[in-house]
Amino acid sequence: MFKEVLAQDAARIQAQFDLVLNALDDLDVTRAMAYTTQGGKRLRGFLVLESARMHGVDDAKAIWPATGIEALHAYSLVHDDLPCMDDDDLRRGRPTVHVKWDDGTAVLAGDALQTLAFELCVRPEVGNSEVRADLALTLAKASGAQGMVLGQALDMAAETAAAPLSLEQITKLQAGKTGALIEWSACAGARLAQADPEPLRQYAQSLGLAFQIADDILDIEGDAEKAGKRLQKDTDAGKATFVSLMGLDAAKTRAADLVEQACAALDGYGAKAGTLKDAARFVIARDS
Repeated sequence: MFKEVLAQDAARIQAQFDLVLNALDDLDVTRAMAYTTQGGKRLRGFLVLESARMHGVDDAKAIWPATGIEALHAYSLVHDDLPCMDDDDLRRGRPTVHVKWDDGTAVLAGDALQTLAFELCVRPEVGNSEVRADLALTLAKASGAQGMVLGQALDMAAETAAAPLSLEQITKLQAGKTGALIEWSACAGARLAQADPEPLRQYAQSLGLAFQIADDILDIEGDAEKAGKRLQKDTDAGKATFVSLMGLDAAKTRAADLVEQACAALDGYGAKAGTLKDAARFVIARDS
Protein backbone atom coordinates (compact mmCIF):
# COMPACT_ATOMS: atom_id res chain seq x y z
CA MET A 1 0.00 0.00 0.00
CA PHE A 2 2.71 2.49 0.99
CA LYS A 3 4.77 1.96 -2.16
CA GLU A 4 1.68 2.47 -4.29
CA VAL A 5 0.85 5.73 -2.51
CA LEU A 6 4.48 6.86 -2.77
CA ALA A 7 4.50 6.18 -6.52
CA GLN A 8 1.17 7.94 -7.03
CA ASP A 9 2.34 10.98 -5.07
CA ALA A 10 5.63 11.05 -6.98
CA ALA A 11 3.66 11.16 -10.23
CA ARG A 12 1.45 13.98 -8.90
CA ILE A 13 4.52 15.99 -7.91
CA GLN A 14 6.18 15.41 -11.28
CA ALA A 15 3.03 16.60 -13.07
CA GLN A 16 3.04 19.73 -10.91
CA PHE A 17 6.71 20.37 -11.70
CA ASP A 18 5.93 19.96 -15.41
CA LEU A 19 3.09 22.48 -15.11
CA VAL A 20 5.22 25.05 -13.29
CA LEU A 21 8.53 24.64 -15.11
CA ASN A 22 7.05 24.43 -18.61
CA ALA A 23 5.76 27.98 -18.11
CA LEU A 24 9.35 29.31 -17.78
CA ASP A 25 11.62 30.51 -20.58
CA ASP A 26 13.47 27.73 -22.38
CA LEU A 27 17.03 28.38 -21.15
CA ASP A 28 19.85 26.20 -19.86
CA VAL A 29 18.99 27.15 -16.29
CA THR A 30 15.34 26.12 -16.61
CA ARG A 31 16.31 22.95 -18.47
CA ALA A 32 18.69 22.18 -15.58
CA MET A 33 15.88 22.82 -13.09
CA ALA A 34 13.63 20.36 -14.91
CA TYR A 35 16.47 17.83 -15.20
CA THR A 36 17.27 17.81 -11.50
CA THR A 37 13.64 17.62 -10.37
CA GLN A 38 13.08 14.36 -12.25
CA GLY A 39 13.20 11.05 -10.41
CA GLY A 40 13.97 10.31 -6.79
CA LYS A 41 11.76 8.80 -4.13
CA ARG A 42 9.84 12.06 -3.43
CA LEU A 43 9.70 11.03 0.23
CA ARG A 44 9.51 14.62 1.48
CA GLY A 45 6.68 15.51 -0.88
CA PHE A 46 4.87 12.31 0.08
CA LEU A 47 5.15 13.29 3.77
CA VAL A 48 3.49 16.62 3.00
CA LEU A 49 0.66 15.02 1.04
CA GLU A 50 0.04 12.13 3.45
CA SER A 51 0.17 14.26 6.60
CA ALA A 52 -2.29 16.62 4.90
CA ARG A 53 -4.66 13.78 3.99
CA MET A 54 -4.45 12.59 7.58
CA HIS A 55 -5.80 16.01 8.62
CA GLY A 56 -8.52 16.13 5.97
CA VAL A 57 -6.67 18.61 3.71
CA ASP A 58 -7.29 18.15 0.00
CA ASP A 59 -4.44 17.22 -2.35
CA ALA A 60 -5.24 20.29 -4.45
CA LYS A 61 -3.92 22.45 -1.59
CA ALA A 62 -1.14 20.19 -0.37
CA ILE A 63 0.40 19.57 -3.81
CA TRP A 64 1.89 23.07 -3.82
CA PRO A 65 4.03 22.77 -0.66
CA ALA A 66 4.70 19.11 -1.54
CA THR A 67 6.23 20.24 -4.83
CA GLY A 68 7.88 23.15 -3.04
CA ILE A 69 9.79 20.94 -0.61
CA GLU A 70 10.95 18.75 -3.49
CA ALA A 71 12.20 21.87 -5.29
CA LEU A 72 14.13 22.88 -2.20
CA HIS A 73 15.54 19.38 -1.76
CA ALA A 74 16.60 19.38 -5.42
CA TYR A 75 18.39 22.72 -4.96
CA SER A 76 20.29 21.30 -2.00
CA LEU A 77 21.44 18.32 -4.07
CA VAL A 78 22.58 20.48 -6.99
CA HIS A 79 24.69 22.66 -4.70
CA ASP A 80 25.88 19.73 -2.59
CA ASP A 81 27.24 18.02 -5.72
CA LEU A 82 29.33 21.04 -6.81
CA PRO A 83 33.14 20.75 -6.85
CA CYS A 84 33.40 23.27 -4.00
CA MET A 85 31.15 21.11 -1.82
CA ASP A 86 31.02 17.29 -2.06
CA ASP A 87 32.25 17.18 -5.68
CA ASP A 88 30.01 14.40 -7.02
CA ASP A 89 29.59 13.56 -10.69
CA LEU A 90 26.65 11.15 -10.35
CA ARG A 91 23.18 11.66 -8.88
CA ARG A 92 20.21 9.32 -9.31
CA GLY A 93 22.26 7.39 -11.85
CA ARG A 94 22.81 10.41 -14.12
CA PRO A 95 25.49 13.09 -14.48
CA THR A 96 25.13 15.85 -11.91
CA VAL A 97 24.02 19.27 -13.13
CA HIS A 98 27.47 20.90 -13.12
CA VAL A 99 28.81 17.94 -15.13
CA LYS A 100 26.00 17.99 -17.69
CA TRP A 101 26.10 21.79 -18.01
CA ASP A 102 28.65 23.78 -15.99
CA ASP A 103 29.21 25.19 -12.49
CA GLY A 104 27.49 28.50 -13.21
CA THR A 105 24.34 26.87 -14.55
CA ALA A 106 24.27 24.55 -11.51
CA VAL A 107 24.54 27.49 -9.09
CA LEU A 108 21.77 29.40 -10.86
CA ALA A 109 19.51 26.34 -11.16
CA GLY A 110 19.91 25.69 -7.44
CA ASP A 111 19.21 29.32 -6.61
CA ALA A 112 16.09 29.32 -8.77
CA LEU A 113 14.80 26.08 -7.25
CA GLN A 114 15.25 27.47 -3.75
CA THR A 115 13.20 30.57 -4.50
CA LEU A 116 10.63 28.47 -6.39
CA ALA A 117 10.12 26.41 -3.23
CA PHE A 118 8.93 29.46 -1.32
CA GLU A 119 6.83 30.68 -4.24
CA LEU A 120 4.97 27.37 -4.31
CA CYS A 121 4.37 27.40 -0.55
CA VAL A 122 2.72 30.82 -0.62
CA ARG A 123 0.46 30.32 -3.63
CA PRO A 124 -3.12 31.47 -2.95
CA GLU A 125 -4.34 27.91 -3.58
CA VAL A 126 -2.50 26.69 -0.45
CA GLY A 127 -4.74 28.36 2.14
CA ASN A 128 -5.26 31.55 4.08
CA SER A 129 -2.51 34.09 4.68
CA GLU A 130 -1.74 32.73 8.15
CA VAL A 131 -1.19 29.21 6.84
CA ARG A 132 1.01 30.38 3.98
CA ALA A 133 3.10 32.62 6.24
CA ASP A 134 3.58 29.77 8.71
CA LEU A 135 4.75 27.41 5.95
CA ALA A 136 7.20 29.99 4.60
CA LEU A 137 8.61 30.95 7.99
CA THR A 138 9.11 27.37 9.13
CA LEU A 139 10.63 26.38 5.77
CA ALA A 140 13.10 29.25 6.01
CA LYS A 141 14.19 28.03 9.45
CA ALA A 142 14.39 24.40 8.36
CA SER A 143 16.44 25.13 5.25
CA GLY A 144 18.76 27.88 6.48
CA ALA A 145 21.40 28.46 9.13
CA GLN A 146 19.20 26.88 11.81
CA GLY A 147 18.61 23.72 9.79
CA MET A 148 19.90 22.23 6.55
CA VAL A 149 22.61 24.83 5.85
CA LEU A 150 23.82 24.51 9.45
CA GLY A 151 24.14 20.75 8.97
CA GLN A 152 26.08 21.19 5.74
CA ALA A 153 28.37 23.78 7.38
CA LEU A 154 29.08 21.40 10.26
CA ASP A 155 29.78 18.64 7.75
CA MET A 156 32.28 20.81 5.87
CA ALA A 157 33.96 21.89 9.10
CA ALA A 158 34.34 18.25 10.12
CA GLU A 159 36.48 17.60 7.03
CA THR A 160 39.30 19.74 8.44
CA ALA A 161 38.74 19.04 12.14
CA ALA A 162 41.60 17.63 14.18
CA ALA A 163 39.52 14.66 15.33
CA PRO A 164 36.46 12.81 13.94
CA LEU A 165 33.07 13.91 15.21
CA SER A 166 31.53 12.29 18.26
CA LEU A 167 28.18 10.51 18.12
CA GLU A 168 26.51 13.55 19.70
CA GLN A 169 28.09 15.88 17.16
CA ILE A 170 27.17 13.79 14.14
CA THR A 171 23.60 13.47 15.43
CA LYS A 172 23.34 17.28 15.59
CA LEU A 173 24.89 17.58 12.13
CA GLN A 174 22.42 15.17 10.57
CA ALA A 175 19.45 16.67 12.41
CA GLY A 176 20.14 19.74 10.31
CA LYS A 177 21.48 18.36 7.05
CA THR A 178 18.86 15.63 6.61
CA GLY A 179 16.37 15.81 9.45
CA ALA A 180 15.21 19.43 9.24
CA LEU A 181 13.50 19.12 5.85
CA ILE A 182 11.98 15.76 6.76
CA GLU A 183 10.55 17.33 9.92
CA TRP A 184 9.13 20.27 7.99
CA SER A 185 7.56 17.92 5.45
CA ALA A 186 5.87 15.72 8.05
CA CYS A 187 4.54 18.72 9.99
CA ALA A 188 3.23 20.49 6.88
CA GLY A 189 -0.10 18.65 6.90
CA ALA A 190 -0.87 19.78 10.43
CA ARG A 191 0.14 23.34 9.55
CA LEU A 192 -2.13 23.30 6.51
CA ALA A 193 -4.99 22.28 8.79
CA GLN A 194 -3.87 24.71 11.54
CA ALA A 195 -3.62 21.74 13.91
CA ASP A 196 -1.01 20.74 16.50
CA PRO A 197 2.12 19.50 14.67
CA GLU A 198 3.84 18.08 17.79
CA PRO A 199 3.07 14.35 17.24
CA LEU A 200 4.28 14.64 13.66
CA ARG A 201 7.39 16.49 14.83
CA GLN A 202 8.23 13.63 17.18
CA TYR A 203 7.57 11.15 14.38
CA ALA A 204 9.77 13.05 11.96
CA GLN A 205 12.68 13.52 14.33
CA SER A 206 12.94 9.76 14.80
CA LEU A 207 12.29 9.15 11.11
CA GLY A 208 14.97 11.61 9.98
CA LEU A 209 17.64 10.07 12.19
CA ALA A 210 16.68 6.55 11.09
CA PHE A 211 16.87 7.74 7.47
CA GLN A 212 20.43 8.97 7.90
CA ILE A 213 21.59 5.88 9.75
CA ALA A 214 20.09 3.80 6.94
CA ASP A 215 22.02 5.95 4.44
CA ASP A 216 25.26 5.25 6.30
CA ILE A 217 24.47 1.53 6.28
CA LEU A 218 23.70 1.66 2.54
CA ASP A 219 27.01 3.41 1.98
CA ILE A 220 28.70 0.25 3.31
CA GLU A 221 26.39 -2.52 2.17
CA GLY A 222 24.55 -0.96 -0.77
CA ASP A 223 24.80 -1.43 -4.52
CA ALA A 224 26.10 1.67 -6.32
CA GLU A 225 23.94 0.94 -9.38
CA LYS A 226 20.76 0.81 -7.31
CA ALA A 227 21.80 3.80 -5.20
CA GLY A 228 22.54 5.83 -8.33
CA LYS A 229 25.60 7.48 -6.77
CA ARG A 230 29.10 6.71 -5.58
CA LEU A 231 29.27 4.81 -2.31
CA GLN A 232 31.79 4.70 0.57
CA LYS A 233 32.96 8.28 -0.03
CA ASP A 234 32.78 9.12 3.67
CA THR A 235 34.66 5.95 4.59
CA ASP A 236 37.36 6.66 2.03
CA ALA A 237 37.69 10.21 3.34
CA GLY A 238 37.94 9.02 6.95
CA LYS A 239 34.80 10.89 8.01
CA ALA A 240 32.80 9.77 11.03
CA THR A 241 29.46 8.11 10.31
CA PHE A 242 26.92 6.33 12.47
CA VAL A 243 28.37 3.04 11.27
CA SER A 244 31.98 3.99 12.00
CA LEU A 245 31.03 5.23 15.48
CA MET A 246 28.53 2.54 16.47
CA GLY A 247 29.45 -0.48 14.37
CA LEU A 248 27.21 -1.97 11.68
CA ASP A 249 25.04 -4.18 13.89
CA ALA A 250 24.49 -1.50 16.53
CA ALA A 251 23.60 1.02 13.82
CA LYS A 252 20.98 -1.34 12.40
CA THR A 253 19.52 -1.89 15.86
CA ARG A 254 19.41 1.85 16.53
CA ALA A 255 17.67 2.52 13.22
CA ALA A 256 15.04 -0.15 13.97
CA ASP A 257 14.45 1.33 17.45
CA LEU A 258 13.99 4.79 15.94
CA VAL A 259 11.39 3.46 13.53
CA GLU A 260 9.43 2.01 16.45
CA GLN A 261 9.64 5.38 18.22
CA ALA A 262 8.41 7.13 15.07
CA CYS A 263 5.43 4.79 14.78
CA ALA A 264 4.57 5.14 18.46
CA ALA A 265 4.44 8.94 18.11
CA LEU A 266 1.50 8.51 15.70
CA ASP A 267 -0.60 6.19 17.83
CA GLY A 268 -3.02 9.00 18.65
CA TYR A 269 -4.08 9.18 15.01
CA GLY A 270 -5.25 5.56 14.97
CA ALA A 271 -5.68 3.82 11.61
CA LYS A 272 -5.24 7.10 9.71
CA ALA A 273 -1.50 6.93 10.43
CA GLY A 274 -0.99 3.51 8.85
CA THR A 275 0.66 4.79 5.67
CA LEU A 276 3.04 7.08 7.56
CA LYS A 277 4.03 4.16 9.79
CA ASP A 278 4.71 2.08 6.68
CA ALA A 279 6.87 4.95 5.40
CA ALA A 280 8.99 4.78 8.55
CA ARG A 281 9.52 1.05 8.07
CA PHE A 282 10.42 1.62 4.42
CA VAL A 283 13.17 4.07 5.37
CA ILE A 284 15.38 1.33 6.84
CA ALA A 285 14.42 -1.34 4.28
CA ARG A 286 15.18 0.64 1.09
CA ASP A 287 18.10 -0.05 -1.26
CA SER A 288 18.63 3.50 -2.56
